[in-house]
Amino acid sequence: MHVAEVTAFGGPEVLRLAERPDPAPAPGEVVVRIRAANVNPTDIGTRSGQARARMPDLRPPFVPGWDLAGELTAVGDDVTDFSPGDRVLGMIPFGRIGGRVGAYAQAAAVDPGWLAPLADDVDHATAATLPLNALTARQALDLIAAPPGATLLITGASGGVGGFAVQLAAREGYRVLAQASDDDEDWVASLGATEVLPRSADLASIGPVDAVLDGVPLGPESTARLRDGGIAVFTRPPRPAEPERDLHFETVLVQSNADQLRALTADLEAGRLRTRIAEVLPLEQAARAHELNEAGGLRGKVVLAP
Repeated sequence: MHVAEVTAFGGPEVLRLAERPDPAPAPGEVVVRIRAANVNPTDIGTRSGQARARMPDLRPPFVPGWDLAGELTAVGDDVTDFSPGDRVLGMIPFGRIGGRVGAYAQAAAVDPGWLAPLADDVDHATAATLPLNALTARQALDLIAAPPGATLLITGASGGVGGFAVQLAAREGYRVLAQASDDDEDWVASLGATEVLPRSADLASIGPVDAVLDGVPLGPESTARLRDGGIAVFTRPPRPAEPERDLHFETVLVQSNADQLRALTADLEAGRLRTRIAEVLPLEQAARAHELNEAGGLRGKVVLAP
């Protein structure tokens, strides 16, 4: 099978197409024929070597990628929830497993607990944009655990995590202040935000907020108007230094959760969660996909189609 592998830590050019043996399922595993693999910022950090602090044993060549969608071609012994031919989406917990398997490939043998069934009417590329970003948003809101009616500031609301967080928080009754990228305010407003703030907004000048989900993350700048006793959740470590005021800071590190993934997938299938795709590229253009992500300014995700 073809894979896009990282041949050395460095820039996008280190991503090269390669051949690897077709995977076979071990007991308790399934093989997914990958039709779409989402490109995430964490893939950029892994490729560049920035993630070595969290995965010190990871050495090139390796296949990156967390998010996938496709169909099962084989199931191992002891697998009862899935059958060959099932359409699925899922998230490989790449960091937790030390990068031993990645989604930038035509197929992968994975734990079925990382997957959820996918309806026929959702295309693979759209499905692949859901798992990591929506699970991160869900788990960040669970950390915040504010009551309905609380005021929540979400930065990076134009992005994958932020966009899902706006939709989930609005549905749960939060008063959502969402900071959007330039010229992307209409999209963010359509997700249910109570108020959309421009990227240039001075967050120190807004009204007090009960909680912050810092999806950029900006760091302490995002907490300037967080009330005493409030919580801020950040999407990337290292988290900011402990504040002088009575504030609670957390960093969300996404975890596999089959029940949450199934619920989020059902929301996607029913149209209760919306997502965007900026471009779909073939696997051999993985380097180009990383270039586009690093350039910024995207309206949606870049997806690889193995």
